[in-house]
Amino acid sequence: VVSPCSSGMGLCLNNPPARQDFVYPTVAPGQAYDADEQCRLQHGEVCSELWCLSKSNRCITNSIPAAEGTICQTNTIDKGWCYKRECVPFGTRPEGVDGAWGTWSSWGECSRTCGGGVSSSLRHCDSPRPTIGGRYCLGERKRYRSCNTDDCPAGSQDFRELQCAEFDNVPFRGKYYSWKTYRGGGVKACSLNCLAEGFNFYTERAAAVVDGTPCRQDSNDICVSGECKHVGCDRVLGSDAKEDKCRVCGGDGSSCETIEGVFNHSLPEGGYEEVIQIPKGSVHIDIRELNLSTNYLALRGQGGEFYLNGKLSIDPPRRLHLAGTTFHYRRSPEEPESLEALGPTNITLFVMVLVRTELQGIRYKFNAPVGRDSSNLYSWHHTPWTKCSVLCAGGTQVQSVVCKRGSDGSTVPNHFCSAESKLQERQRPCNSEPCPAAWVVGNWSECSRSCNEGVRTRSVFCKRRVSASEEKTLDDASCSQPRPKMLEPCNNQTCPPEWVALDWSECTPSCGPGFRHRIVLCKSGDHSATLPTSHCHEGSKPPTSIRCNLRRCPPPRWVTGEWGECSAQCGLGQQRRSVQCLAHTGQPSSDCVETLQPPSMQQCETKCESGPTDNPEECKDVNKVAYCPLVLKFKFCSRTYFRQMCCKTCQGH
Repeated sequence: VVSPCSSGMGLCLNNPPARQDFVYPTVAPGQAYDADEQCRLQHGEVCSELWCLSKSNRCITNSIPAAEGTICQTNTIDKGWCYKRECVPFGTRPEGVDGAWGTWSSWGECSRTCGGGVSSSLRHCDSPRPTIGGRYCLGERKRYRSCNTDDCPAGSQDFRELQCAEFDNVPFRGKYYSWKTYRGGGVKACSLNCLAEGFNFYTERAAAVVDGTPCRQDSNDICVSGECKHVGCDRVLGSDAKEDKCRVCGGDGSSCETIEGVFNHSLPEGGYEEVIQIPKGSVHIDIRELNLSTNYLALRGQGGEFYLNGKLSIDPPRRLHLAGTTFHYRRSPEEPESLEALGPTNITLFVMVLVRTELQGIRYKFNAPVGRDSSNLYSWHHTPWTKCSVLCAGGTQVQSVVCKRGSDGSTVPNHFCSAESKLQERQRPCNSEPCPAAWVVGNWSECSRSCNEGVRTRSVFCKRRVSASEEKTLDDASCSQPRPKMLEPCNNQTCPPEWVALDWSECTPSCGPGFRHRIVLCKSGDHSATLPTSHCHEGSKPPTSIRCNLRRCPPPRWVTGEWGECSAQCGLGQQRRSVQCLAHTGQPSSDCVETLQPPSMQQCETKCESGPTDNPEECKDVNKVAYCPLVLKFKFCSRTYFRQMCCKTCQGH
């Protein structure tokens, strides 16, 4: 985010405010309205932000600080009052510290690789930072400088065109377009406005172009952080260097002469006639008709080829990239026809007129080179050899190539010389002898302990550099003594008391949800003594118990007892047993499956013993009883009545 002051929009802050005398109350506002009353009035927190409890039991604030003088309390201040949004000792008014700028950061990456980019450097108001009531730093937080000012290679795409083309693969309202630079009016100079090729609309694709983008065609000024900044003819940001009339940066105007006049000859209608020859290297070209007419200006080359309005065909008004410059061809029903270019031109041109009616007069004006080709004004030269890049083991020396002005030999920006004739940079080897043996020391490791005296280590080797890519490790005796330390103590300060946790206990119970427990002690920094728990910070105490669950407990089950005695001493009866639902702990439970419950009672039979008798004939079935077989079948012999009635049948049963 660009601050208003950094982007040039804070100039109003330079004006000192008008002096006014105010009558201030003698009683601090907080003395008249306590915190509770302020909560009722504004719902806000003491000093920095007043918080209040609403009728609906909700904590609310409107982010307004408490009034100056409001009673407050902190961890270190038992009784204080609010002063400039901070809680300070009651009755004090600490003086503020004015801020001061820190050092500038290193220059950032250049925004362009050629053609004049911008790099930036930052500084912060932190040496020191302003405190209560202190003033903020005055001046620029961010600075800029020009970089990579050399011309881009011939045929390079326009920098704005490149930025527009980056949106070709970005959908716009659901469709893809091929974007070109919009050159029309009604838009900000430093916003990226692109024209959809083949469609009749343009749009702003970015609020700001990349730093270093020219604000306008035929202008040295560039955009920086979305604003148009002045650039001198030397392509340096903020420079006052200006071109002379010959478009020589810092020149005295002696390298060209002004050629001007009015062409108003009487000419036959229906053909082309030459108006004036514009030599190669001409600048500030201005050709225009004196009055409206149906005649048309035209441009022709030395070989007879037409670049504008040739072959009796009339071109629309447009920009024409020609002869190393841009011609602006204008024609409208309200203004006479005109043709302008900044130059310099790199070929000779001829201004022509296509005569359709009586000539109204054509004014021409341009500055042409004096007596020689402008290419001889500047030339490439080698600089002296630089110092060797290293003292030993093989380095390089370089001869750079610079562009110099022929008249005085002064160095000028590279774009003044022809890119086609640029000399090659030279290099040569130097200081090829091996370096003397020396200790190569690595970085210190992290300290082994944060307190109570740890140790840190580093690597130390005796090495000798033989070449730029080769280095030999030697015996320690080959290097100067003593050898640098490989180990040193660190963090000698005593550790503060800390919590020490012993091992966890077993999980109890052995199945299902349970807990593990442990003992946590407050120990001295060296763990040699156990201290009262008040010596350690309660908030950092490790937990003394945690939940655990080793395995699932087995489900409750039905448990049966032994069967009791049969209720009948002879024949059929019943016997019972206990049936209980017990958990794995042996405690009664109600969670057993009812359908699986074993029976608690069953039928039983006791064998009857028959006594001896002297007259077995007396044991017989009563004749009239015909159902004795049924008595035996249904096991009713144990009943006295049926046994007597069917004695013989029941005998032995």
